[in-house]
Amino acid sequence: MATPLSIQLYTLRDELAADRDGTLTRLAEIGYRSVETYDPTADPAGFRKLADDLGISVTSTHAYALFSKEAGEVFDAVAAVGTDLAIIPGGIEHEEFTTLDGLRRTADLLNGFAEQAASRGIRIGYHNHWWELEPRFEDRTALEVLTDLLAPEVFLEVDTYWAQVGGAHVPDLLRTLGDRVLALHVKDGPGVKGEAHTAVGQGVIDVPSILAAAPDAVRIVELDSCDTDIFEAVAASRAYLTELEGR
Repeated sequence: MATPLSIQLYTLRDELAADRDGTLTRLAEIGYRSVETYDPTADPAGFRKLADDLGISVTSTHAYALFSKEAGEVFDAVAAVGTDLAIIPGGIEHEEFTTLDGLRRTADLLNGFAEQAASRGIRIGYHNHWWELEPRFEDRTALEVLTDLLAPEVFLEVDTYWAQVGGAHVPDLLRTLGDRVLALHVKDGPGVKGEAHTAVGQGVIDVPSILAAAPDAVRIVELDSCDTDIFEAVAASRAYLTELEGR
């Protein structure tokens, strides 16, 4: 069982924009002792100091900034916030996942990022949405085909909710991908596009079966959107997962 339970800070992007220090403090009070950042270039030194003061570690960070900023600046920021795992969560045209040539181009892009990152002691990962699961190649998802094209050091952060929305049987997918999966985005909701998410354990996703299929992957709570109080939702998510896995 991977520990500690983490949370993707994109979940609280509005709250962080209004009051970063107060939001992180409240997360620590709820019981989160680990986070995943979504823009490491936003005051990395100040963020690291605050996290240290609160006893919060950084499991990983999204690195969408690699598409708009110089790679060295991004990798310096990744190191400064306190992690060596940088994840690409988007920025690639959806159509690239519908053809083999597109998947090869995507793999070349990710492998190129990984080669640059390696010189800084950083690993590159990829985070899916639904559009990497919907296209099929002889009964294999585009994500599975892409994984075969990636350099061995490139890992996966599987968004379990979007994988299900994309048509995958998520436990089977995780077993197929095996140890390429270092992290899971654990989220819940109605299981369809365009509707708000819920606290983990309050939607239609079979969370226990999913987690059992990847016992060593880091669990990272995320809600892309929420119609209820977001702090109550992330607290309920933590309580559910803590009880489920005995953390």
